[in-house]
Amino acid sequence: MNKQNQHWADIGENTFITGIWLLFHVHRLAGRWPFRLCIYPVVTLQWLTRPSLRYASMQYLQRLEAATGALGHTPSIRDSLKHLALFAETMLDKLLAASGKYRFDQIKTEGREAFYAVAEQGLGGIIVTAHLGCLELCRAMAAQRSKIRLNILVHTRHAVQFNQLLKRLNPDNDLQLIEVTEVGPATAVLLQSKIAAGEYIVIAGDRIPVFASQTVQADFLGHSAPFPVGPYILANLLKCPLYLLGCIHEGRGYRIHFETLADKVVLPRGQRAIAMAGYAQQYADALTILLKRSPYDWFNFFAFWDQSHASQ
Repeated sequence: MNKQNQHWADIGENTFITGIWLLFHVHRLAGRWPFRLCIYPVVTLQWLTRPSLRYASMQYLQRLEAATGALGHTPSIRDSLKHLALFAETMLDKLLAASGKYRFDQIKTEGREAFYAVAEQGLGGIIVTAHLGCLELCRAMAAQRSKIRLNILVHTRHAVQFNQLLKRLNPDNDLQLIEVTEVGPATAVLLQSKIAAGEYIVIAGDRIPVFASQTVQADFLGHSAPFPVGPYILANLLKCPLYLLGCIHEGRGYRIHFETLADKVVLPRGQRAIAMAGYAQQYADALTILLKRSPYDWFNFFAFWDQSHASQ
């Protein structure tokens, strides 16, 4: 398989998971700056030895700058290395959040009040996220509010392994992971029961599941890209609201962004593909706005625009 067209789930992450666990202990023993001294040579080595990662990072940064001017200059090798270094720092913050050691006074939110007001009425929904910033902070904040229960849909063993790592840091975390290889009747019944109980299903909107046979095209940073249809099909099937949840760096901390994408997802018969493409475009536009605010925060290190998947 051409590495530029390689599916994201085929990229091995076992060594990476071990590495961030070790670096977490470096931080615990010595602090943030020794962690950075350790991570920068690792990031540079990864950049030099993994051409597909290098290609994906530069492609994203070039298209972001062309579409939004967020960087204010032509992307360079330095920008790509900064992109990878921020990813490493974010992985550390994920572990700190899971272990309860991240300072919540460094987190700001926007749109949270409206979302919580609905959640506290016992109404469930679909939350579509992205590989953007440190979403584990969102999980940690949800855990503080007992009325908000998150169920994360994951599609590979790598995601399960990483979340098991988070569980080791905080055994009291009641985060529910639902590993799916395909969405069949049994999965649909399970998800319906979660929504009926006022819980939330969290699903990534910027990665195509292994089992996906259908995608829709949407403009993202000035180029057509394939997006999964799962979030919109589920919200329509389960008759529940669709929310966007994002997290970006701001100052020395993060800003968590809540947004209602649709109170009700409607997929008219005969126009389903058009409707799903519309929701995907709305999602892509919202994602672009967040990335313009924090350009190094998108962590999809594969050729996002070059994926080969069926579209309908």
